Amino acid sequence: MKLFKDPLQVLLVFAKEDSQSNGFCWACEKGNFRCSMARTPESALECFLEKHHDLVIIDHRHSRHFDAEALCRSIRAVNSSENTVIVAVVKRYVQLADPPFPFLLLLRYVENANMMACYNELLQLEHGEVRAQFKLRAGNAIFTALEQSQEAIEITSEDQVIQYVNPAYESIMGYQQGELIGKEIMEVPKSEKNKPDLLETINSCIRKGKEWQGIYYAKKKNGDSIQQNVKITPVIGQGGKIRHYVSINRPLNDNNKVRCVSNIQSSKHKDRRKGSLDVRSTTSRGSDGSSQRRHSSMARIHSMTIEAPITKVINIINAAQESSPMPVAEALDRVLEILRTTELYSPQFGTKDEDPHTNDLVGGMALRRLSGNEYILATKQLYLFSKPHHIPSHLTTPLSLNDIPPRIAETMENEESWDFDIVNLEAATMRRPLTYLGMKIFSRFGVCEFLNCPEATLRSWLQVIEANYHSSNSYHNSSHAADVLHATAYFLCKERVKQSLDPIDEVAALIAATVHDVDHPGRTNSFLCNAGSELAILYNDTAVLESHHAALAFQITTRDDKCNIFKNIERNEYRTLRQAIIDMVLATEMTKHFEHVNKFVNSINKPLAALEENGESVKSILTSPENRILVKRMLIKCADISNPCRPQELCIEWAGRISEEYFAQTDEEKRQGLPVVMPVFDRNTCSIPKSQISFIDYFITDMFDAWDAFADLPNLMQHLDNNFKYWKGLDERKLHSLRPPPE
Repeated sequence: MKLFKDPLQVLLVFAKEDSQSNGFCWACEKGNFRCSMARTPESALECFLEKHHDLVIIDHRHSRHFDAEALCRSIRAVNSSENTVIVAVVKRYVQLADPPFPFLLLLRYVENANMMACYNELLQLEHGEVRAQFKLRAGNAIFTALEQSQEAIEITSEDQVIQYVNPAYESIMGYQQGELIGKEIMEVPKSEKNKPDLLETINSCIRKGKEWQGIYYAKKKNGDSIQQNVKITPVIGQGGKIRHYVSINRPLNDNNKVRCVSNIQSSKHKDRRKGSLDVRSTTSRGSDGSSQRRHSSMARIHSMTIEAPITKVINIINAAQESSPMPVAEALDRVLEILRTTELYSPQFGTKDEDPHTNDLVGGMALRRLSGNEYILATKQLYLFSKPHHIPSHLTTPLSLNDIPPRIAETMENEESWDFDIVNLEAATMRRPLTYLGMKIFSRFGVCEFLNCPEATLRSWLQVIEANYHSSNSYHNSSHAADVLHATAYFLCKERVKQSLDPIDEVAALIAATVHDVDHPGRTNSFLCNAGSELAILYNDTAVLESHHAALAFQITTRDDKCNIFKNIERNEYRTLRQAIIDMVLATEMTKHFEHVNKFVNSINKPLAALEENGESVKSILTSPENRILVKRMLIKCADISNPCRPQELCIEWAGRISEEYFAQTDEEKRQGLPVVMPVFDRNTCSIPKSQISFIDYFITDMFDAWDAFADLPNLMQHLDNNFKYWKGLDERKLHSLRPPPE
């Protein structure tokens, strides 16, 4: 039911101002609700009589100020309060021995002055009880329309028991309501003029959830048959099942028979859940010139020979439905509903009954899309990024691999091993591991030879990229970039990956890993959108950081020939390389996490398993351009969040760093009055083991299971298992810290 509704009107009744009343006032302002405040029962009743609020919130915590129950009775005594929702704010600690909650106050809110808690409560009320009451009010108007309609209307239950007929039906058919209500429709006499199988055809159609329209002979109470144009529409209700059938019957005469038959042919088996548009019926509605042009354009669109693949799929399913038994047809209906969503590979996130750590990770990483009114701009200065750094003077002298200090060279000796300790390299290089590790890995993969650039240019490029990482970030700094680069290089050496990718893919992957978080501010996309940052505005609140990382990387690279590693490659090769780098950096955005993983599993892992089972060649799957893109996306995604698959000490170190960065964001959100997107990451209350368990359960396990099935990574999966058990052990001991206390 789509009806226009005015903004929610809220009446707050609090004897005095406190943090709880302020919380609801702020929530009303944020939700653009119309808010009134009353301090006494008298003023509250007077205000209610004037404005008839949708929602009344009464302070029931302190009886010394006023009698909340008496006020509620007074409001309920007003005739217009029938559809008003009343909520009582009660004390946090209510003893079981307390008297029963008064029946008039149907809802209660346990005091919680947190502004977002108040806002969430108002949203739940708006979309729950208030909306239900609004529909009840609207129902009166709708029944009035039914009563006044000149068309005969009959409503039956899913069991085809008659539940309503309007006066027009009584007038046309000669029955009174009392003679029909509660009767099964099969008990009403039928006309012999209909074809024997017509009723079976109608029932078969409407039970599939499809609308039926056609000519039907009904028998009046006096025994006469009357020819009618009948449209029967199934109504989906509780549980997503058909709960009612609405039949609209119009007697036919010679003037409207021809038009009626034409309409019937065009819409006889229209599926109510498909929302399809029939061009023939559309073009018959208007006579003015502009209307005809629009209808002509619509007809041309429908007659185009260019058809999207998804349209072909839907048409095939529609055709299959017509001859399918009901269980299959219902299943195909569900398939069609899924196909019409915009994000086919992304799961739907709920908001209730979830683990709070998972819920906050989903929200904090911007996995749950916010509606327009959920964003709030900072009232203070907008959050800005630092400007790109210049290359520090002490780093400008290009050095070759042979000039690397012995201590650093020794630290990097086992960089080809998964258990390589990036934290040791961070210490040895004075927090500049990316340049040194980059030089060694890029040399091992022959990147300079591929790009036809001098080693000095590569060195300068690595230095300026590293200089644009924020060393003040506890997690998103150049050490994280070096860690992701190391993981990327490790994955590129796996046999299945090497079979899939070309040299240009390998170079793109290494460069993308190096730049994937350049100039990261240590805050999430959700924070930047809420703070109204320049980049959130620039990138329309979509993949803000990832877009910035990719764009800035190319700006830095191409603005100075001394560090332009792309200077000597051909234009076409550069365009291919650039596109691959951008695609991989954007793949690290977590809103597309499940889409990338599910596409990888369905497009690569499952077909590979089927081919291998039959002993067939897998080369065609591995090397197709589309699948190479999926492999590269999966590779950098796994490299980016591989911390839980590292040796335990490294896993613990990274967990501490990311937690500290989230703590700092929560602190800043509170200081600036922004929505706290990850409330569980409060440094005073957060359980780091719980947060790691949730992260592994929700994001890591399925993704690395899929990646392991493709690339064969038993050592990573063993680390993952060990680390999960470690965090689980801490959590079972009710510990919130990174490590157990010393014995």
